[in-house]
Amino acid sequence: MRSADRLTHLLEIDLPILQAPMAGASTAELAAAVSNAGGLGALGTAMMTPAQVREAAAALRSLTNKPFNLNFFVHAEPDLVDYDGAAMRGALAPYFAELELGEVPEPASPAPAFNDELLELVLELRPRVASFHFGLPSADAVAALKKAGIVILGSATTAAEARALETGGADAIVAQGHEAGGHRGTFLDHVDLGTVGTMALVPQVVDAVGLPVIAAGGIGDARGVAAAFMLGAAGVQLGTAYLACPEASVHPIHRKALAEASDHSTVVTKLFSGRPARAIRNRLTEELRPLEGSAAPFPAQRPLVAPLTSASARTNRAEFMQLWSGQAAALSKPEPAAEKTARLMREARTLMRE
Repeated sequence: MRSADRLTHLLEIDLPILQAPMAGASTAELAAAVSNAGGLGALGTAMMTPAQVREAAAALRSLTNKPFNLNFFVHAEPDLVDYDGAAMRGALAPYFAELELGEVPEPASPAPAFNDELLELVLELRPRVASFHFGLPSADAVAALKKAGIVILGSATTAAEARALETGGADAIVAQGHEAGGHRGTFLDHVDLGTVGTMALVPQVVDAVGLPVIAAGGIGDARGVAAAFMLGAAGVQLGTAYLACPEASVHPIHRKALAEASDHSTVVTKLFSGRPARAIRNRLTEELRPLEGSAAPFPAQRPLVAPLTSASARTNRAEFMQLWSGQAAALSKPEPAAEKTARLMREARTLMRE
């Protein structure tokens, strides 16, 4: 566990357990509960305005004085000049008519990628950790963050991406296996690649870089935590496991779907955002599967389906909701986040001693 000690020292936490920064589901209450229990809580800020990020960070700081993580997307802004949305908008039109939502909107970018304004905000807020999905920000931004004493985490879906993150200035690597829920962090290859499973990915990333490696994807209970350490990981990051906690912002229909999920309930789809993301299958993902290739470039697909997902949530229908989930949802227990954090580490240590 010496590698775990290296990670906990870097992050200034007691337990090498990180809560995944799930945009839309992570809350100040969830992050604070994990941080107060000794792990690293996180806020997914990708869909927030700078004012909302400031407000969320203030709410989190009112609940804990422990380290926490603010997460951002680092993607290329979508170029819609050559995108023809006729096929996608035509396919969505019957669903909009069914729910009496009017015309299908045009694709648009709902929130900017990490930029200078957000950089200045992070430098002002000074979280212990800033993490990034889809690569790292510019070298100047990385240098500024490091100068401010902020630890930088990056997500890798291949060993090559892990090496690129190390070269780019990351302090630790989140090795995200294909089993993970939500968006895949692939950034070097085509977005449809980066499909290595956690069991194969983690030891190869550990061998490829000299940084602490955090295993993520399909870890739902103490057995998965213990296995990650046996693979050489210095810590674990759990997302779907924390969605079952009462502190998470999860619609009751989503909670029900997670509770009833099995190992084959999920699908990787571009239909909600334009990039591959793992969610529980529903009517939208199954009926529009042939249209995956017609999705608008990330994240411009989101405004096309947002009215559907919102209406579906309002009417308690899972058919069009984005039910993010990893493949191990069935292993997740509905318990308070602090209890889950402490229990997972306690049970994992027992398993490793045995």
